[in-house]
Amino acid sequence: MDRISELPDALLLTILSFLPTKDVVATMVLSKRWQCLWMFVPRLEYNDDMYQDGEDRGRFFRFVYNSLLLHEAPVLESMCLKLGQKIGAIDIEVCVGPAVNRRVRELIIEIDASITEIPVTLPRSLYTDCRMLVSLVLNNAVLVDSRNPISFPSLKTLKLTSMKYPGDDFFYKLLFSCPVLEDLFVEKCIDDNVAFLVVRVSSLKVLSLHTSSDDTYHEEIVIDAPYLESLNIEHYTDGSCVIERNMPKIVKASLDFNYRHTEQIFGSLTTLQQFALCLATSKDAYFEGTIFSRLVRLELCTCQSAWLDLLMRLLKDSPKLKFLELLEQDHEEDTEVPRPCWNEPSYVPECLLSSLETFKWRQYNGREEEEDVATFILRNSGFLKRATIYPKSTDPIENLKMLMKLSMSPRSSPICQLTLHGNVNRV
Repeated sequence: MDRISELPDALLLTILSFLPTKDVVATMVLSKRWQCLWMFVPRLEYNDDMYQDGEDRGRFFRFVYNSLLLHEAPVLESMCLKLGQKIGAIDIEVCVGPAVNRRVRELIIEIDASITEIPVTLPRSLYTDCRMLVSLVLNNAVLVDSRNPISFPSLKTLKLTSMKYPGDDFFYKLLFSCPVLEDLFVEKCIDDNVAFLVVRVSSLKVLSLHTSSDDTYHEEIVIDAPYLESLNIEHYTDGSCVIERNMPKIVKASLDFNYRHTEQIFGSLTTLQQFALCLATSKDAYFEGTIFSRLVRLELCTCQSAWLDLLMRLLKDSPKLKFLELLEQDHEEDTEVPRPCWNEPSYVPECLLSSLETFKWRQYNGREEEEDVATFILRNSGFLKRATIYPKSTDPIENLKMLMKLSMSPRSSPICQLTLHGNVNRV
């Protein structure tokens, strides 16, 4: 007895949604029970990696086109195209057209740049006809300007990775055409023709901007998103970022860049509850009097020489902080810049005295200033429940010495549990 065939259609369609469409269509030969079932699968995935020469390539696109014509699901929830050969805009249009007719809600087009050396241009119909799209994901392709208005009236999620655009104005028009956009992810690449990145979307809630490393590349970023809740910026090029309007709803931010002036950015983030930072500046990071009154979680990278001053300032200005994590990310360390010098402050930050509960330090090197900071936090945190140290060194003897020093340091909190991930387990 074929027990799988006895399952209800809804469950079988869910299972088939996780398989490549080529395999899904092949199930039609199993029995009459399966003959038409594949036509109602709501999620389709096409991958041309099994087609090598030109003849097979044409066969692939015919398969995509024909299977979409036979598709009978009331709504096509998702279609994913994974392409890597020499393809043109018309090839993609042949695939996208039937999907649009099936009212596709999520469209994913991924181009494998390691396979094809010729830039793949997307059809203009992609951003003029897909009015029902809720999610659009594009990877390693070229967008060209269109005489017809760009229109994504239903789009809520837009992810653009290593894309190339006609220019700054096109990118602005693209976002302007998304009146209900909530989630925007942009990973830029060199020579993408956008040097002035303007994100002006009133409905936006989540924004992630990533730019590859190139010191010779200058880029300006302007953000106008008053209802933003989460912001993530990784920007390793020369340039600046301006936030035009306050963002009173923002609760989470991650900033990793080397901007010289960040005061205006920090001034727009005072409602944060979670903050992750890697900055090259410290005292000038934000204006005096800026208080992060809602901040409960802080993650700070220690790869920059200014991290120590920035840490002490943030501790002073975050009176309700509960979780603190120090870590050294995979950034190149400038060995010519002297290590920071620790000068114990004459005051103890309020968060240490009344709210800090968890303290973690990843990639702990045991340098003099690091040991001083760690012991200062342990000695003055009256409500600390757990402190966890992760040494960076792989030398067991060196780790043992570093960790034993910390284990013998005084602790203000009687319930603090110090966990040492090295040669000492728990103290």
